[in-house]
Amino acid sequence: MPSRFARRDIGWERGAFSSSTDRARYSWGVILGDVALLIVALFVILVGAELFTNGIEWFGRKLELAEGAVGSVLAAVGTAMPETMIPVIAILFTSGDAGHEIGVGAILGAPFMLATLAMFVTGVAVLARSRNGRSDVMLVDKGVLTHDLRYYAVCYAIAIGVAFVPVDLFIVRILAAFLLIGIYGWYVKEHFEADPDVDAEDLSPLRLHRVDRRAHRSDPSVPRLRVVSLQVIAALMLIIIGAFFFVDAVGAVASSFGLDEALLALVIAPIATELPEKFNSVIWVRQRKDTLAMGNITGAMVFQSAIPTVVALLFAGAAWTVTEGSLLAFASAGIAFASVFVIFALGRSNELRGRRLLFGGVLYLVYLILVALQLSGALG
Repeated sequence: MPSRFARRDIGWERGAFSSSTDRARYSWGVILGDVALLIVALFVILVGAELFTNGIEWFGRKLELAEGAVGSVLAAVGTAMPETMIPVIAILFTSGDAGHEIGVGAILGAPFMLATLAMFVTGVAVLARSRNGRSDVMLVDKGVLTHDLRYYAVCYAIAIGVAFVPVDLFIVRILAAFLLIGIYGWYVKEHFEADPDVDAEDLSPLRLHRVDRRAHRSDPSVPRLRVVSLQVIAALMLIIIGAFFFVDAVGAVASSFGLDEALLALVIAPIATELPEKFNSVIWVRQRKDTLAMGNITGAMVFQSAIPTVVALLFAGAAWTVTEGSLLAFASAGIAFASVFVIFALGRSNELRGRRLLFGGVLYLVYLILVALQLSGALG
């Protein structure tokens, strides 16, 4: 069965329209339909993100987990699913070198987007929260963030370092893959062993608590684990489905307006798949739960630098190599490291300001300019 884009082109080529007016109406009808799908998908992601942040906090409370484990592990891994599935499917289930290149690009794009654009969006949310004259200092647990960023730096440095190793030394990639899995496992272990620091009275009521009528009547404030799990799973499904249709709609709109497909793959699609982390962080910033907001991003950075890279190392080794053609793609890793260094390492050790997070947006813009120069041929 031809794709939606193919059916559109077939109808045009077969002369299904009797006049230019009919063709114009059809064209604008398709564009409006794609825009409507874009809006609906965005709404689904927003609803899913709100349900997820509410449910995952209760999930951590029921399991007596620390705030760092909730934000940096449970929330980070859950909302990382949309962008993680893209490279896995591209590398493992798409034949040819093109699938490997798309997968590697998506793997490199995830930490880059988190370290730049996600930081910028969170910084904007903090500034909007403090526009009434209050300080833009974020009340974060610096121990949690420092813990995350150290693991991110180690994991991503290992993964990027292997890209400079000759492709025929496959044993190096195997050893690096096992090392990355081991490091991430230890990272999760440390978070789960931390003392719990979230009380039930600090949480908003579970959105689906009323679904469990018997438990709600007996205890209106504390839900049962089964309904908490149901809300988390339902929210994840909404996020994944919404992200899938959002990416599809973005691609359709870009095609309708004649935007460059390479620009779409490098820039627009990663923005769509990173929406869950951004929305979750904004929601938590508005609730003044800054450790959860930042931990959702830094934890996702650790996950993206350790687990999806293993798939690239083992199954797309030829594409996970720094060459003249892939230099700009791997340069995104350097920009991600620079963003983290400026935002966290150069600030005061006892505070994190929202305005400092805006620097991530500056570096993101710099990379956009580099991509545009390459697409125009200015960079060769």
